[in-house]
Amino acid sequence: MPELSSLKQPAIPRLHKKNKVFAMKFIETVKNIWKIEDLRNRLLTTLLFVLIYRFGSFVVLPGIDTTALTSLHAQTAGGLMALLDMFSGGAFSNASIFALGIMPYISASIVVQLLTIAVPYFQKMQKEGESGRQKMNQITRYLTVLILIVQGPSYLVNLSVQMAQAGQSLAIGFNWFTISSTIILCAGSMFVMWLGERITDRGIGNGISFIILIGIIARLPGAVVQEFSSRLNDAGGGLIVFFIEIILLLLVFAFAIMLVQGTRKIPVQYAKRIVGNKQYGGVRQYIPLKVNAANVMPIIFAQAIMFIPIVIAGFRADGSSWWVRTFMDNNSFGYNLVFAILIIAFTYFYTAVIINPVQMAENLKLNNGFIPGVKPGKKTAEYIDTIMSRITLPGSILLAIIAVLPAFARLFNVSMSFAQFFGGTSLLIMVGVILDTLQQIESHLLMRHYDGFFESGMRIKGRSGAMAY
Repeated sequence: MPELSSLKQPAIPRLHKKNKVFAMKFIETVKNIWKIEDLRNRLLTTLLFVLIYRFGSFVVLPGIDTTALTSLHAQTAGGLMALLDMFSGGAFSNASIFALGIMPYISASIVVQLLTIAVPYFQKMQKEGESGRQKMNQITRYLTVLILIVQGPSYLVNLSVQMAQAGQSLAIGFNWFTISSTIILCAGSMFVMWLGERITDRGIGNGISFIILIGIIARLPGAVVQEFSSRLNDAGGGLIVFFIEIILLLLVFAFAIMLVQGTRKIPVQYAKRIVGNKQYGGVRQYIPLKVNAANVMPIIFAQAIMFIPIVIAGFRADGSSWWVRTFMDNNSFGYNLVFAILIIAFTYFYTAVIINPVQMAENLKLNNGFIPGVKPGKKTAEYIDTIMSRITLPGSILLAIIAVLPAFARLFNVSMSFAQFFGGTSLLIMVGVILDTLQQIESHLLMRHYDGFFESGMRIKGRSGAMAY
């Protein structure tokens, strides 16, 4: 009989073998993706549209001297301007034809989404199915044009101020330059929206969200190189500290994935119906309630509110008061404390807006479904509301922690550009959009009887093609 020690396998070889199997499976999955003609064409189409978008981000507006944009680059290094520049993939700071990016369309979509909750006309339109959705999309486009007409001249005024600081003058007024530049900016933003819609129709993933993702990822290599050089020269610490930062960044990514995919499943039982010799119903399913149902909307709302004191401070002659200094510094304790409180409050507000327990209870009752141990109707609505309130609190706290992580990174002398990837809106959008895209690719593979990225029972869970916001 062989000794017991001879039957045991060391842990390290087993781990190495497991990693090797995973790598081989991943390579095989990539080969399967290329074998499927429809999926291959969709990926190539997406890549083509992304290249067009990136090329347009570097095409500067006519009449702009690129050497005088140093002040604009400094303005977009932090705060809300940095967020806008990140969403545009650097087009905002480059004064390109895509400078306004996709944010006006997102703003219009948010407004229309809120109107569907508060205005009965939009509620009725939402219930009309495909025709109602097309009408709402058309209204969103019209509203986007109106926002662009306001934002275009505003961007040019800010550009003129920043160029004046660099010693260059830009004639802003009711003249041909302002009119033509506004038209170009509006057309560029609408073209970006069109690219997003084409990616949705002919490519992979949600096009609008994917364009935002590309804009964020485009800044990542430069941020990594800047942080690497900073650790070797200015900030100190060397390669060891840099590798520790990379490991911490991967841990933050894992934490964000857990937050995005975290759900609380409520069991639902459907009543049995016997028609002839067949039985219908009697199946137990689940209502997945997301821990972070509001996604990144609370962070966006909170950042907009935090930007108001900065605007007010710009009209004050004296900028030495403590509250002005606090809100002008994104890394201060007071700023991040108020920021975190606003995120928690907006998480509860937005979750209450998009999650309607009464409607969910009515839908269950109409479909002969019930939660075991809970009476249908009012009691079911109260039960769902209680569960939602319990999971929203830890979800809001975790969301606030992710939002203030860049400030903590700055305490350890992490560069501004690299610290933005440690949390905030950019991190959550990256995680959510990547998961959605991988889910769609995996669905194509499984539909054609190919294995997905993981083994059976470990499928990628996205957000069902929802937008990034």
